[in-house]
Amino acid sequence: MTEISPTVPSPPRLPGDLAIWVFILAEMLVFAVFFAAYAFARAKNPELFNEYQLTLDRNAGAINTLLLITGSWFVVLAVQAAHRDDRAVIPRHIALGLLCGAGFVGVKIYEYAAKFSVGISLSTNTFYMFYISLTFFHFMHVMLGMVILSVIWRQARKGAYGPNACNGLESGAAYWHMVDLLWIILFPLVYVMR
Repeated sequence: MTEISPTVPSPPRLPGDLAIWVFILAEMLVFAVFFAAYAFARAKNPELFNEYQLTLDRNAGAINTLLLITGSWFVVLAVQAAHRDDRAVIPRHIALGLLCGAGFVGVKIYEYAAKFSVGISLSTNTFYMFYISLTFFHFMHVMLGMVILSVIWRQARKGAYGPNACNGLESGAAYWHMVDLLWIILFPLVYVMR
């Protein structure tokens, strides 16, 4: 009679490097301060915020939300492919995530161009100061995320990621998901909530 030994589940681990998680936490704290400042300013002058919020293109914001969520989904598929050692599809999924990021950038530039063309700036009023600063700060994080995804894509094309070599891919994915999460908070806060 063969004795079957119970399998001991491996302890949960933090995907990617600890350093990226420290960086992500620091970035999220900075955004939390921005969000709190926005909420405080809005509470002091809801009429101004409600009036000028209506000038934002909610459809563009919703499209950007969809683009970032879809981009994160492709990045998840890339990480899953690495864990099952399907190295051929990893670069394709990363490229699709990058394409979604590029779509976000294009839509955001369109939004900024529409506002700047009619003379809106940081000094127009408190609402626009927050709208431009918050969304531009996030925009710069998207750009950094796209640089990270580009590096990961290049490494993935060389076959660098697999079941025992996912750290870099997971670290980049974690950063990209942070960018997505922050937009999921920023979009309703600035574009929708009244």
